[in-house]
Amino acid sequence: MNITNHFEPEVNPMLAVDLKEQLTANLPFEEIVSALVTHFKELWWSCEPTLLDLGPVYSPNEKKACEAKLVNCLDQLGEELKRISRDRHDRRALQDRLFPLAGYILKITFGIEDRHVAALTSYGFAESVEEFVCRARQFDPDISAADIYQAGRNAWSMNLMQYLMGMPVEVTPAVLAYSLLYPYSDNYLDDPGIPAKVKATFSHDFERRLEGMPVQAANTTEQKIFELVGMIEGQFDRQLYPEVYASLMAIFRAQTKSMRLQLPNASPYEVDVLGLDIEKGGTAVLADGYLVAGSLTPFQREFSFYYGAFTQLMDDLEDVEQDRKDGIMTVFSQTACHWPLDAVTSRAIVFGNGLLDAMSHFHVTGLDTLEEIMRKCITPLMIDSASQVGHRYSRGYMVELERHSPYRFSQLKQLRRKLARRFATEELVETIILANGKMTQ
Repeated sequence: MNITNHFEPEVNPMLAVDLKEQLTANLPFEEIVSALVTHFKELWWSCEPTLLDLGPVYSPNEKKACEAKLVNCLDQLGEELKRISRDRHDRRALQDRLFPLAGYILKITFGIEDRHVAALTSYGFAESVEEFVCRARQFDPDISAADIYQAGRNAWSMNLMQYLMGMPVEVTPAVLAYSLLYPYSDNYLDDPGIPAKVKATFSHDFERRLEGMPVQAANTTEQKIFELVGMIEGQFDRQLYPEVYASLMAIFRAQTKSMRLQLPNASPYEVDVLGLDIEKGGTAVLADGYLVAGSLTPFQREFSFYYGAFTQLMDDLEDVEQDRKDGIMTVFSQTACHWPLDAVTSRAIVFGNGLLDAMSHFHVTGLDTLEEIMRKCITPLMIDSASQVGHRYSRGYMVELERHSPYRFSQLKQLRRKLARRFATEELVETIILANGKMTQ
């Protein structure tokens, strides 16, 4: 599906006529967000629920060869992690061993080429993530590896927006603050040991602080959260950049609305699950864009929202079983209660391919190569997520997905169990990144 078929090409090939008028009009920010939600809901329904070309097909022998290579790489990775403490003062040697190993894993798993691996080192993303982890630890030495991992994913999203808009890829105060803000606030609100009344008071105070009002923190966690808002204010003056703070309020409102998703027995006609999902994800990355650039063009605004909506869908597919257990409705968890996930997964893949079509309308050096890399990675990642809940799909659908995976699903399941016994994903990522940071201290 080519996303540009849905947009008016005369002024900007990305914007539909009705949406263009709303994004360029002097409307309240809430109405702009509402227009974006409506637009991307319509775009979702325009995506055919049939599979696109999923990429290369792997024969049984090719799969076995890929599996053997992956196991060997992961064994080597385990050995390298043991050597980190011994090589603390030899940063270059560690990088020389780890980077080719990581690149080889990418080539096996996603079919990317040497030129793609070389390009990945030129964008500045790896250096920025390393800096982010170190600065997050400086801000809070007690922050968990899981929170660093969650926040780091958002920091990478903001780095991508920096690159697409031709800005330096770096950890600004706003990148650090916004990426840390929601792990802190989410964990606080999700803590079962905190009384509901205390949470309600905090939510009210958090809203007032986002609006720029002075608020007294009730504890150290709230103090950190309010400090992070202050870091954003230090970079973006409220009078000069009102849309930065409007975008922060937009995600706050979206997260508040998303509480309606905690109605596991609701019918598809009681709660607008798709709309709430799109709004929550879209406003999250819309804020990324504003906190990177201060202001956005209509095209940048729409792309940011689209990117957030799609990554929310990817997360929802990955978390479908946990969301079902927790009673949280998403497009995937609500469907899984009654129907196979075949059609909604196909729609999501088509929806994601449209995002990559949209990305091509930016004009920055090296974009073609990055777009190739993302096209090679996104669909395999969604196939992998689907493979983990194969019982939620029809047998024929899973057979088709597995044809395009370099690994047999049964072998992936065994490998995940083995990896889980050796190290957690969050701790693994942080260990590799922080190894370099420790060696420079």
